[in-house]
Amino acid sequence: FKSRRCLVPASGFYEWQAQPQGKQPFCIRLAGGELFAFAGLYDIWRDDAGNELHSYTVVTTAPNELVAPIHNRMPVILRRENEDAWLDPGSDTATLLGLLRAYPANLMEAYPVSRAVNSPANDSVELAKAI
Repeated sequence: FKSRRCLVPASGFYEWQAQPQGKQPFCIRLAGGELFAFAGLYDIWRDDAGNELHSYTVVTTAPNELVAPIHNRMPVILRRENEDAWLDPGSDTATLLGLLRAYPANLMEAYPVSRAVNSPANDSVELAKAI
């Protein structure tokens, strides 16, 4: 957290809502459809064979009012004006922790998408379209 912060660019993310007929995937994104960045943490490490591996994770937080009915957490979406502070090695811990909050629900949208998104064998822009 202190030294290996990164931005993870995205246009949206999926979460699944439990329903009587099975889990329903939702596409969640900014209301205008613009790109954004998740708060991320990265590491560079070596596997047992000595190969250098680069990995990252997306930081999550409690959900906002839009995401809460769908899932019990959501990724931290950084406001553009906070991205530099997230990356700045000189940012203090209190400032950084203050950035780890839910993005405003009124600036986002969520809609159900095809269950075809459940399989990694499916890879199409159609998967992000509302059903």
